Amino acid sequence: MKSASKFEKFAARCWNLLNEGKPFTPIFTVGTMLLYHIGDMASPSFWLSFLAGLAVTLPLFVVYFIYDFPLFLRNYLWIPVVAFSIIGWEWNLSLMLFAAGLYFFFTILFWGTLYYHLRIGTSWLNFTRFWKLVLKNSDSTSGNAQEQLPKFLLLLSIWEYTTSLLSTGQDLPVVNMLSFYAGIFLFTFILHRYLFDWKPKMYEEYASELEGSSEAHSDKVVVIVVDGMRKERFQDADTPFLDSLKAEGTEFTNMETVYPARTVVCFSSMFTGTYPHEHGITSNMVWKLGIKVESIFDSLRKVGKKGRLLGVAHLVDSMGEDVETYTAVMHNDKADPTIMKKAKHIMKEQDPDLFIVQMIGTDQTGHSRGVLYDEYLQKIKEADSLIEDFVGWMKAEGKMEDTTLIICADHGQADGIGGHGHLDEGERFVPFIMHGPGIHKGRKVEARHSLVSMASTIAHLLGAPFPSHARGPVLEEAFKRKEEHRE
Repeated sequence: MKSASKFEKFAARCWNLLNEGKPFTPIFTVGTMLLYHIGDMASPSFWLSFLAGLAVTLPLFVVYFIYDFPLFLRNYLWIPVVAFSIIGWEWNLSLMLFAAGLYFFFTILFWGTLYYHLRIGTSWLNFTRFWKLVLKNSDSTSGNAQEQLPKFLLLLSIWEYTTSLLSTGQDLPVVNMLSFYAGIFLFTFILHRYLFDWKPKMYEEYASELEGSSEAHSDKVVVIVVDGMRKERFQDADTPFLDSLKAEGTEFTNMETVYPARTVVCFSSMFTGTYPHEHGITSNMVWKLGIKVESIFDSLRKVGKKGRLLGVAHLVDSMGEDVETYTAVMHNDKADPTIMKKAKHIMKEQDPDLFIVQMIGTDQTGHSRGVLYDEYLQKIKEADSLIEDFVGWMKAEGKMEDTTLIICADHGQADGIGGHGHLDEGERFVPFIMHGPGIHKGRKVEARHSLVSMASTIAHLLGAPFPSHARGPVLEEAFKRKEEHRE
């Protein structure tokens, strides 16, 4: 299996500029204006009014970059658009239609059809379903039509309106514009201060290491992350092997992901034990490479042990050389089988004490085809079979005798392009199973826990110090007492 090339890593970072909603909005708005006015660019006077109009619109660009409007907050974005009309400022209908057409071309045809066909082999007819996902998505990505449309339509309208006034020598309605902006700033602040209240509660204190935590409780820990596996859809799927692991191990039924629930954020939090404000990874768009705190890999090195993470290219942005990459440019039906084949190779050749594997087929199916369809359940079923095969291979190699196995998702997934980030229904709570000789059999832990407990729990199992900023406590409910373990 090919590792992700330098070009793929670079391309993944560039693509996130168009994937994440914050950078997409200004990029799309500027690009649309340039395309719309391509015939005017030869005139120096045009550029003066065009750039002056951009400067006037810049404060609104800043507001929309700083603040997300996910889930139901997106509905309030239409109020400033309505206010623009009530004030009586002119709309440019042809520009609005051009922008809307360009947006749906990008999301439905370019992204949802061409991109996914070339990258993972979806059908050329994927657009027949993909338009529904663009309209349904509630997370702050570029594919959230209900958020992106009112944002870029208002930005374009103000920019075009001011450009038109300046190019014809008319005065700007400065007082009205200042009042309009002040109203938007106040409106946005109030919305996010009083209605943006669904973020998970964070652990305030750093985790306290358990007495005797320097003693290893397991020879190895294997973590398999089924990326984007929605909890209730996992319960609907045919997963006999994972069901057997639940019956013979401990299941955490209220395991909560972190906010925002984006892949690189979640992995960073799971394996540092802390939150985005502390480890520095706040979206899949990583502006500065590398986490700011210790990871579980750093903790293991302190006691002479080794950890490896087999994952997609953009996880390198967070955890660097501790990541063994694979290319994500392959047919989706081949992705997980190929990943698990490489996982066997790494385990055989490198024999790490901690091995983390990211399976991507389920997540890619949810993004490209939707989570409420049979294809998504089928991909979870395939993941179940592949995990069973990998564990069987580990047993045959003599590597499961004192190994703790953790199966989980990094986040759930809503129905829509992007599909996760801001904890819509189906995103917040994730499957989480622990299995091994030191793990209770048939136990269900219903108390709420967070994925940030992953790092402390792994450190406890492998006899390593906690990462420097680990806040999540050890998942003690899963562990047998020493005397039970001996039995």
